[in-house]
Amino acid sequence: MTRNKTYIADIERGLYDQRDPFTYAHKTEQGLTSEIIEEISNQKNEPQWMLDFRLEALDIYHKLDLPPWGPDLTELDISNIITYVKPIVERKLTWDDIPHDIKETFDRLGIPKAEHEFLAGVGAQYDSEVVYHSIQESVAKQGVVYLDMETAVHEYEDLIKEHFMSLITPNLHKFAALHGAVWSGGSFVYVPRGLHLEIPLQSYFRSNAPGAGQFEHTLIIVEPDSYLHFIEGCSAPRYSVNNLHAGAVELFVREGSTLRYSTIENWSRNMFNLNTKRALVDKDAAIEWVSGSFGSKVSMLYPMSILRGERARSEFIGVTFAGTGQILDTGAQVIHAAPYTTSNINSKSISKGGGIATYRGLIKVNEDAVHSKSTVSCESLILDNESISDTIPVIQLNTDEIDLGHEAKIGRISDEAIFYLMSRGIDEEEARAMIVRGFVEPISKELPLEYAVEMNNLVKLELEGTIG
Repeated sequence: MTRNKTYIADIERGLYDQRDPFTYAHKTEQGLTSEIIEEISNQKNEPQWMLDFRLEALDIYHKLDLPPWGPDLTELDISNIITYVKPIVERKLTWDDIPHDIKETFDRLGIPKAEHEFLAGVGAQYDSEVVYHSIQESVAKQGVVYLDMETAVHEYEDLIKEHFMSLITPNLHKFAALHGAVWSGGSFVYVPRGLHLEIPLQSYFRSNAPGAGQFEHTLIIVEPDSYLHFIEGCSAPRYSVNNLHAGAVELFVREGSTLRYSTIENWSRNMFNLNTKRALVDKDAAIEWVSGSFGSKVSMLYPMSILRGERARSEFIGVTFAGTGQILDTGAQVIHAAPYTTSNINSKSISKGGGIATYRGLIKVNEDAVHSKSTVSCESLILDNESISDTIPVIQLNTDEIDLGHEAKIGRISDEAIFYLMSRGIDEEEARAMIVRGFVEPISKELPLEYAVEMNNLVKLELEGTIG
């Protein structure tokens, strides 16, 4: 199957760091109480079952401790976080109806242009609410549903109630419980049986409010023998106070289907990015994760694939770039829960300026998952003597009728390679950049071209100042 790629102009980091005035139609007070939860639910006019779910998740949140592993999160104080900020806009059907300041932000990031040029549909979230959501008429006529989650809760209530936080339960960890209590925004996608959607859908999440949290929920159901490519983009301007992102992504990939989920995260470096993603993959189906993580102060992100059907497959390719003051603790998890399942993980990390990049992964093979195969490759590139890179794999095998391999490499840019390129007339800075671009090429080639361009530009900007 040929998937067309398109081109957009170079993207500069300055686009992401431009702040809009902090204006809002409604916001909650800082902190987390049952009154705040009820306030959020009332703002959305939710059914009673959703409010009950939120309050139960809040109760679980207060009972759970911070994760005993991973980066130190004690600096993150939820009592100082605003959990809901509604922008001064209602959801609009046309881009021209969006208020000027919000529209200008997404214009700068290229969202309308991307929609017109290569997307089947696009959603744009600003702080806690989706401000724009559209889908091509021809795609909608084929039965594809692409809505913001608030609308989906009302229009597809039974379907949402059946699937919402069934893969990511509030008991999973403290920030899953927090998400269940204060979630807002996000996208719902439903692809009917036998439909191969050749052009992607995209949701873009922009956090603008200082000291706030963003808690979008993405729920995708791909029915049997279908194909979907979903693209997620994230960014935020930098503030002197901590911000929090604790979204959730739940993916249901039915028999014989393929879902590709691509993400480029470029959060500001005051952001705690504590996102949770899980996919349930049925017989002869496949989940393909493509991930680029560049921003945030602290990230904890480990997409999980649950391979519950025979011959289900999971592919994960990701790149992480940790710079000064960043701790990026990322990886992938796979549960082999059926025979003849396959998983491949290809993780690459780059660290510079004292940044800490950690791969933390899990491969679990259940007793009845005989004849399964799993391959894990972790490669780290360290650009100076201050930075740190670690690999922390966990492998749990409950049967020996499997084929499993794990490889980890940590290295530096060799002086010989730099000398060779400089001897060909290339200056030192460009020589280093060429080597890093080659290092991340397996990931960038899997993205649509406009996102590959963005990722390569982010790599270039991260490399500035690494020499000397």
